[in-house]
Amino acid sequence: MTYSLATATPALPVRDVPVAQAYYRDHFGFEIKWHHEGGRIGGVAHGDCAIFLREVTGPIQPVVLWIFCADVDAAEADLSARGARITEPLGDTPWGLRQFAVTDLHGHELTFFRDL
Repeated sequence: MTYSLATATPALPVRDVPVAQAYYRDHFGFEIKWHHEGGRIGGVAHGDCAIFLREVTGPIQPVVLWIFCADVDAAEADLSARGARITEPLGDTPWGLRQFAVTDLHGHELTFFRDL
């Protein structure tokens, strides 16, 4: 093979890009990176993790994202302090991960994890 892949960037459907960006900033600690009003899309990022937020008018089917985080305990403490909606408490799993999950305004679930 002559090429390699980098980190994928998901595009999550949302109702309003600036509202979703503010939610990700305030509740999940992401930075608002850009917004293209005419294209109805914007981006947020936290470290190497980037997420696009794409405005849609039809039904939103929630997406599940798994995000690796070396210090998942610190991430859970930070997101809890920010008022994030924790939908799965921090814990160790039988499959060898330490993880917790949050849900955004549109039902998208972000699971933060690290290997045990």
